[in-house]
Amino acid sequence: MLLSLTPPETAKAVPLISFNRLELNEILRVYGRMVAAGEWRDYAIDHLRDKAVFSIFRRSSEMPLYKVIKDPELRNRQGAYSVVAAGGYVMKRGHDLRQVLAVLDGKLKLVHG
Repeated sequence: MLLSLTPPETAKAVPLISFNRLELNEILRVYGRMVAAGEWRDYAIDHLRDKAVFSIFRRSSEMPLYKVIKDPELRNRQGAYSVVAAGGYVMKRGHDLRQVLAVLDGKLKLVHG
């Protein structure tokens, strides 16, 4: 019996796009404020071949309210970062993640009374 120690060609590791620590800190800063306000309750992170997605949920059993997407292929055009609402509407797109996330920060409104 011949035993091969090299993995087959189809088993090669595929590089995935991911958020780095600084990007995650920015996203979690906004996420934490909205959790504290009782607006959001869950999130999911997907690392895909062409993009990374941080999905935000009101409840874990629902569709995501928002997705923060990092797509490096758009880096030289509209910008690598975007915030997309549940219906697919692109709320904001740009090169600076903090400025793109500002569209979600604006959703937090404190009511006095």
